[in-house]
Amino acid sequence: MDLDKASGKEKDGKKLKWWQLSLLGVAGTIGTGYFLGSSLAISIGGPAVLLVYILAAAGTYVVFDALSRMTADHPEQGSFRSYAKKAFGSWAGFASGWVYWFSELLIMGSQLTALAIFSRFWFPAVPMWIFAAGFGLLGLLIVFFGNKGFDRVENVLAVIKVAAILMFMVLAAALLAGWIGGGKYTPKLPLTAKALFPAGGIGLWSAFLFAFYAYGGIEVLGIMSYRLNKPEEAPKAGKVMLLTLTAVYVISIGLAVTMVPLSAFNPKESPFVLALRSDHLAFVPHLFNGVLIIAGFSTMTASLYAVTSMMLTLAQEGDAPRLFSRKLKGKYPLYALCLISGGLIAAIVMSLLLPGKVYEYITTAAGLMLLYNWSFILLSSGKLLKPVKWSGLKRWTGLVLIVLAVAGTLFHKLSRPGFYISLLLVALIVGTDLIVHKVRSKGQATSSEDGPAHEHAEARHDGLAGGPRFRIIGILKRKSRL
Repeated sequence: MDLDKASGKEKDGKKLKWWQLSLLGVAGTIGTGYFLGSSLAISIGGPAVLLVYILAAAGTYVVFDALSRMTADHPEQGSFRSYAKKAFGSWAGFASGWVYWFSELLIMGSQLTALAIFSRFWFPAVPMWIFAAGFGLLGLLIVFFGNKGFDRVENVLAVIKVAAILMFMVLAAALLAGWIGGGKYTPKLPLTAKALFPAGGIGLWSAFLFAFYAYGGIEVLGIMSYRLNKPEEAPKAGKVMLLTLTAVYVISIGLAVTMVPLSAFNPKESPFVLALRSDHLAFVPHLFNGVLIIAGFSTMTASLYAVTSMMLTLAQEGDAPRLFSRKLKGKYPLYALCLISGGLIAAIVMSLLLPGKVYEYITTAAGLMLLYNWSFILLSSGKLLKPVKWSGLKRWTGLVLIVLAVAGTLFHKLSRPGFYISLLLVALIVGTDLIVHKVRSKGQATSSEDGPAHEHAEARHDGLAGGPRFRIIGILKRKSRL
């Protein structure tokens, strides 16, 4: 068979229609940030969190719109990291890549903690760290061996995830209508200002971050938008996806706050499991909890693939030690996974030392790092895209919403430590960035003094520039593993 024709067929076979991208986005975005993070948002902000979920959807759409337009104008496999580099220089590419890496690492820590919490629904006496370690090890093994069938498994898990949400809505409606009796709580529609805003405006503001966190993953959809048959349809795909997500979030959370009193919501139980407790449906919370574990593990493993892929890219492009780009026997990313394992171990140790607060701390830090990266996307779009009608207003509206969500974490005692953790990570990235660029500048100066011959020999022998630890090459045109 002709190789070019085969490649063309393969390439065409991977093209997506806009509605397919929308469905992928819906299935890939819904995870523990929604299934458990919504409980944290409700307990902090009360039933009025429905408002911030709508505002967060608007901010998320602005980010996706900017990223998809940059993808349509300048297709890059490096996506937002490449755009930050083009817009502001190599320091921005370094910072954006590492901010994303740390955000995904923290998201995995949050997901592991959520999985441990779900598992303790059945085994309350077992320490959280044991479940977190077990799920983490299983995820690492899947990524290490590169299970070729995992993509198909992910599709099945996505269907299970969406089916679980539909099941919740149907059962909740049946309980409210009286078709099924024996609900644990008496349904009550929160209509007064005190019922809607139990913690006032400050409480609602503090919950804003967790509403944004439920939409985390939109940047991955931006990366995938280059696979569209018509890249210019990416904004339409994002709009439909976010309208669908917003409807799902608002309806399901609205049902939960109607069926469960505010005092019962807590970060250790899914609001949907709480809402489905009924004398006539004793088995349903157990079934739904099992579905949550399956769904949470699928998103955790997908995040693990993403963070491994980003580490390989950072190492290949000179923004991390080259060691982490090497693969055992040419296919096992052992060194990258060893580094990632260190981060997961830190999350597990936190779950051992702070079993009551670890989910809140890690989830806050993960959400903040995610929003820092989204800020990079919006700022890069201002430099790279041609101004169109309302583009400037949309961009600054998105940035203002992100700043509001970040600032809101300062007003709640459970969120504040996560804010400080995120600042510490940003300071670490900035400090490392300065050191790396100083080493590179010194290496480039030495190369120019030694002349072209020495530079050519250096490139031929070890592919390094700017010292023995980092290599500088262009953006690699490689297939994403996401």
